[in-house]
Amino acid sequence: METKNNKAKSVLTITLNPCIDKNSTVVGIVPEKKLRCSTPKFEPGGGGINVSRALKRLEIDSHTLFTSGGKSGKLLEELLKEEKLLVRPLRVSNETRENFIVVDVLNNQQYRFGFPGEPFTKNEETTILNAIEELESFPEITVISGSLPDSMSPVFLKSIIQICKRKNSKVIVDTSGKSLETAAEEGVYLLKPNLNELASMAGKTELTGTSLDDTAWNLITKRAAEVVVVSLGASGAALYHNGEKIQLKAPVVKVRSTVGAGDSMVAGMVFALASGGSMDEILRMGIACGSATTMEEGTGLFQAVNAFRLFSEVQN
Repeated sequence: METKNNKAKSVLTITLNPCIDKNSTVVGIVPEKKLRCSTPKFEPGGGGINVSRALKRLEIDSHTLFTSGGKSGKLLEELLKEEKLLVRPLRVSNETRENFIVVDVLNNQQYRFGFPGEPFTKNEETTILNAIEELESFPEITVISGSLPDSMSPVFLKSIIQICKRKNSKVIVDTSGKSLETAAEEGVYLLKPNLNELASMAGKTELTGTSLDDTAWNLITKRAAEVVVVSLGASGAALYHNGEKIQLKAPVVKVRSTVGAGDSMVAGMVFALASGGSMDEILRMGIACGSATTMEEGTGLFQAVNAFRLFSEVQN
């Protein structure tokens, strides 16, 4: 798709629990044996950060606001600057977390080890809220994506959403669990749960067919969101908005890794929204970017040429 406006809408991403992804490979994973891993590759991670990184590949600059602490926080900042992102680090006292991803080259299976984020102090929470409140020329679209530190109350997320809504920014939220429920209670522009997350919100073990549609429409009726996009994995995704449902299939690609696919999907949707795209184009570009990321090794995000090619291959 092409940008319909001469100037795309401005975008802010917020990542409260960022990380450094340490990627490596090993020949055969077995217990109680010293495993020789390849030289690790370090990449920035965290929901909103990955959305900003993906938007950069689509030639849209976004303000990347994230917490940063300790040596790993400094490394995170350096890695993001290398990618020429517009970074807005918010310094905190505890160390930014790390994740470890290893691929067993014997069977190409990927193992992902995620560590919890350390809590913020009350003063740090206040500093974060003030920093968001005081942003000049507040962006027209705000993406809040990723997890919260384990001990953080989801009420803090509600406070951030309230600030963004007061600034007349369209808020897009991609998170899970209590944080997702809290965002729905406050009400945002777009929610992007996957099928399991949507079922959990409804207090059910699974959703299919009519029950999926009813649950998504119920969120809109309750003003939890104006737009609900449900990720269906390899089956594509469904978008609900203004009485219309759009469901599109994912193109067939060789999947190498699913890391970052959800964040890339959000970035694709934001790109289309910021460029004045229709709801069909928003969903189509989201699926294209998510699928293109699964073609990459490890924690690598999509190549723009693949995303734009797949955009035309997404089918009804």
